[in-house]
Amino acid sequence: MKRRTLLIGASGTAAVLATSYWVTSNNTLQTASGSDSMQADDISEDEYPKLAKDWTEFAPAGQSFPDPSDTLTLSKEDWQHRLDAAAFDVLREEGTERPFTSPLNDVKDTGVFVCAGCDLPLFTSAMKFDSGTGWPSFVTKIDGHLETRRDFKLILPRTEYHCIRCGGHQGHIFSDGPKPTGQRWCNNGVALKFVPKTSA
Repeated sequence: MKRRTLLIGASGTAAVLATSYWVTSNNTLQTASGSDSMQADDISEDEYPKLAKDWTEFAPAGQSFPDPSDTLTLSKEDWQHRLDAAAFDVLREEGTERPFTSPLNDVKDTGVFVCAGCDLPLFTSAMKFDSGTGWPSFVTKIDGHLETRRDFKLILPRTEYHCIRCGGHQGHIFSDGPKPTGQRWCNNGVALKFVPKTSA
């Protein structure tokens, strides 16, 4: 094993442990209104499936979104033309943005988070919580809009997830999120766009 690979693996392990501490010590979720935060324990387990299925309640009235079955396939050159350099690196090259750089970390309004590559809704504001990790984090996702696979880039296996419509890389799932799901869908901000329910 090369020394560089070993160091990358060690740093990845340290990062996972550090983010685990932050999440468990700051165990809050955004409310549907986005104006307050609430303890994750205040949400019952049977409410999470409702959050995942009733996502349209958080979308602007009358706005249409693409169907997840309407697959979007583009060439590398077309993606480079469609996306800026940072979004292309994450969505098409599976890069990772620097933590605490995304304006979406501070978004508290009601709305939906859509794929920056194809506009498919992936999360709602009610799913978002402050993980303290520096990346937009969600406790669950919109049903049927994301697909997962195993990732061994940091030696230790991780679960990465992609937009099911365009295949764009979004982030990784960790098991240090709030109760009752215990999940943290850790997303790159440049891979998302926020669509508010109402305009300012």
